[in-house]
Amino acid sequence: MTEHIYSTGMYKIIGNLLSPFSKITKISVGEFLLYILLLFILFQCLRFVYHLFQPRSNVKKMFFTLFINIIVCLSILYFVFIITWGINYHRLPFSTIANLNPQPSSVEDLESLCENLIEQANSLREKNLEDEQGLTDIPNKLKSVPERSNLGFSISSRVYPELGGRDVYPKGVFLSNLMSYAGIAGIFFPFTGEANFNTLLPDVQLPSTVTHEIAHQRGFAREDEANYIAYLVCSHHPDVDFQYSGILLALSHSMNKLYEYDQDKYLHLTKNYSKGLIRDLDSIKEFWSSYEGPLERFSSKMNNLYLKSNLQEEGVHSYGRMVDLLLAEFKEGRKTSMK
Repeated sequence: MTEHIYSTGMYKIIGNLLSPFSKITKISVGEFLLYILLLFILFQCLRFVYHLFQPRSNVKKMFFTLFINIIVCLSILYFVFIITWGINYHRLPFSTIANLNPQPSSVEDLESLCENLIEQANSLREKNLEDEQGLTDIPNKLKSVPERSNLGFSISSRVYPELGGRDVYPKGVFLSNLMSYAGIAGIFFPFTGEANFNTLLPDVQLPSTVTHEIAHQRGFAREDEANYIAYLVCSHHPDVDFQYSGILLALSHSMNKLYEYDQDKYLHLTKNYSKGLIRDLDSIKEFWSSYEGPLERFSSKMNNLYLKSNLQEEGVHSYGRMVDLLLAEFKEGRKTSMK
């Protein structure tokens, strides 16, 4: 019922109403509104402290009023969040929409999937440009990737109409340095319907990150599904930089899962990585390692709490469930090669 009444009905209307926010400016309206909100909160805090120390102030009444105001504001924000996007957490799983049937798989199945993805990754890596450091290079990436990001969805929607929708323009976040320290690659802002991304990301991660956030904008709230959709639409994209980014996303998740179950098989397969692929994977690891710290750990805990509050019981580990969809696709012989 959620799928037909809300996700493919009411939410499509909401998305059309919010779509101007994505097009009127290339600056993130959501980020701008967040700064205004933070300034308003700061102003109210200073105002509260000022009145707190005034003669004849009723401290108990002031704190009670503050508490009630906070509860009311949070309730309103949560209600708007649920109405504008949050109900999508209860829509049909994408596996049902795509007629995929995830089943328990053997380590051998996972190994075969990884072999297939490595072969594709090596092949696509040779077709991409390199910078002076020998890393995948996407010229003018902050303009080029957002402008081309909707094409994969348009192509994929021919098979999966639920992925269709009005084109959006993903926005780079001004405080991307802070996002990096928080361990955030991208974020969807439901109140304005904007897909936002970290502008400091390694080039090879940008297409899959942007398409992940657009998947959220299309109404797919679950993280594991947004990752799979990012891989799917990147693989259907006609440009090799998108294809490579999507395959690399799938490969990283699949190899990480293989490492959990059989380290020997994992180490054996890594020997098949091309030199260019190794350089790209190392650059991603070095990028995120350079920003590790207390903010990243705090952000991960908050994200884990948020995911669990929206019925993603595995929390941040739900990202790993993407592999189940990849295995289901692989075993059915679907889109495991470039189109």
